[in-house]
Amino acid sequence: MPLHAAASADWKTYLGDAASSQFSTLDQITVRNVHQLELAWQWQGGADDPDGRSQIQCNPLVIEGALYGTDARLDLVAIDAATGQQLWRLDPYEGLDSNEGRGVNRGLAYWENGDEKRILFGVNRYLIAIDPGTGRRIADFGVDGRVDLKAELGRDVEGYQVQANTPGVVFENLIIMGMRVGEGPAPSAPGPIRAYDVRTGELVWKFNTIPRPGEFGYDTWPEDAYLKTGGANVWTGMSIDRERGMVFCPTGSAAFDFWGGDRLGQNLFANCLLALDARTGERIWHYQFVHHDIWDRDLPAPPNLFTMQRDGEVIPAVAQITKSGHVFVFHRETGEPLYPIEEIPVPWSDLAGEQAWPTQPLPTKPEPFARQVFSYDLITDVSPESHKEALDRFVTLKPHTPFMPPSQEGTIIFPGYDGGGEWGGAAVDPQGVIYINSNEMPWILTMVDTTKATGTGERIYMQNCAGCHGADRSGSPAQNIPALLNVGERLSPQDVSDRIELGKGVMPAFGFFADSDRDAIVDYLLTVDSGDRHEIEATASSDEASQPRRPWTHTGYNRWFDSKGYPAVKPPWGTLNAIDLNTGEYLWKTTLGIVPELVEKGLPPTGTENYGGPVVTAGGLLFIGASKDEYFRAFDRATGEELWRYKLPAGGYSTPSTYEVDGRQYVVIACGGGKMGTKSGDYYLAFALADK
Repeated sequence: MPLHAAASADWKTYLGDAASSQFSTLDQITVRNVHQLELAWQWQGGADDPDGRSQIQCNPLVIEGALYGTDARLDLVAIDAATGQQLWRLDPYEGLDSNEGRGVNRGLAYWENGDEKRILFGVNRYLIAIDPGTGRRIADFGVDGRVDLKAELGRDVEGYQVQANTPGVVFENLIIMGMRVGEGPAPSAPGPIRAYDVRTGELVWKFNTIPRPGEFGYDTWPEDAYLKTGGANVWTGMSIDRERGMVFCPTGSAAFDFWGGDRLGQNLFANCLLALDARTGERIWHYQFVHHDIWDRDLPAPPNLFTMQRDGEVIPAVAQITKSGHVFVFHRETGEPLYPIEEIPVPWSDLAGEQAWPTQPLPTKPEPFARQVFSYDLITDVSPESHKEALDRFVTLKPHTPFMPPSQEGTIIFPGYDGGGEWGGAAVDPQGVIYINSNEMPWILTMVDTTKATGTGERIYMQNCAGCHGADRSGSPAQNIPALLNVGERLSPQDVSDRIELGKGVMPAFGFFADSDRDAIVDYLLTVDSGDRHEIEATASSDEASQPRRPWTHTGYNRWFDSKGYPAVKPPWGTLNAIDLNTGEYLWKTTLGIVPELVEKGLPPTGTENYGGPVVTAGGLLFIGASKDEYFRAFDRATGEELWRYKLPAGGYSTPSTYEVDGRQYVVIACGGGKMGTKSGDYYLAFALADK
């Protein structure tokens, strides 16, 4: 079977095909006629949050004339792909506790065997099977159409964060699943890779990414780490080589993201590309990209499977993009690097209890698609005022170098927590050219000693909540995380307690707190003088076993902006890149997105922070939304020239799909907005050439 299965009129698989190519052989829309694209239809669900906190990150499926996607509430919807008329809608939470947080959804999986067909998708802790014709749950899958992903993890994780935000991959009669788990100082669930029977929902195999005694890699952790350490999960999606029966699984970091004093060691299989036997879950090979990760350097997207041409030899290859802005390329069958990789020495940590790994791997080719060092000469120059603001902060921080460990002074994370590459994924064409959109945004990581907290509520808040809401409770407007400084004016004490226990929206539940601990946090948040009437207990609380006393937390995920909201680094802030993986050489690089007021001042396009990936087509085009300016664009994939753009009703922070119905090619994108401080929406927009 060919790698690029998107050769049909449909878009049956998340990111286009099992190889995650984000490529389509459709060629009706071309570089010569793309300027004639017009809006073919628009669907609006009306479930967006007026406060701008809802999103749609879904790459929709299109099968036999019907589009399947999720809306801003995570309802599953079926839409006529030619007209935009809604066919049906399903609330996946029907019959469940409606207070449980919904999270996000990035796509769906589809399985068919003869007349049997089903859509499988994750929402929060559940994997759900749906009849695509009726929109009803398939009752004999799991329990009433649902499989609880918190079950069969090897230990009790009730009350912990577990969310299936990215679709699993289908292989034969299996659905292979990853999941999202907590990454902060709070207790975290482990992240094994699991395969379920697509008909019954029964567990078929499980691969422990935090090894158990007797398993390969167990000695890279402290003894019995599997009993208490979390993370090392696949949250990004996977890729399948159907011919070879291999599934490629990119894992994230172990928890806690920024301090690993309780997980000293190399930490296999965190931050790895795992090649597993898709039928059995047995490990074939692995490669670790970050040893003992303390920078949140999860692998951000599914790997791209492609065919490399080298010296007349045809090589089955796999390429993995990273948050640091690198592309690692391996032989798909053996894991042998196809470009040399060097282990470079990196700085030691000065945080008490931490031991950073002494070396880290970097590929010698291709060159990084994002800048690597935030040095003095890269301080922003969009205005003299911005330059001075950034310089004044720059001199107070740790000097930047790749893999500078977290610190109390402040460590620059560059190209950022959310870039170079991100969850929208890269596209690769049949010629072996990879197309990657990249962020180049500085963030500042500042560590805080939690042992200096003056009360139980403050200590628990700092360990569990400060990473999102900030040590000063000021929130993060750019990430749509609300401030908690005046939360008592909006919510009653019981409301705050319920929100902590059950979660809401994208906020996960913290159901593992003992009642006394939850009361202490509520008291800390609602006391008028910001004090804490709960003194730290001399003895452990009743739930101390599940509440690790980690001595460090951080002040939150803080982008480094000037007072006008511009990044502290010189542009470009967002780019689009094309690299020939056969040679490792760049074909082109261009900015992605504009800041209108800076263009009006005569500055060249800066690019913007961006979320969501590209789609490339046999018509010679690359389609992408992603940018903060809320445009949908088409580029010439051979040159990088922008050929067409359309202003969306809300940001298209998702990967588009392309398909054909009745001989007409469409390109569709979800417009959910709600990121980077932009407004929310609840739309799908489809474009096509003028219907003659």
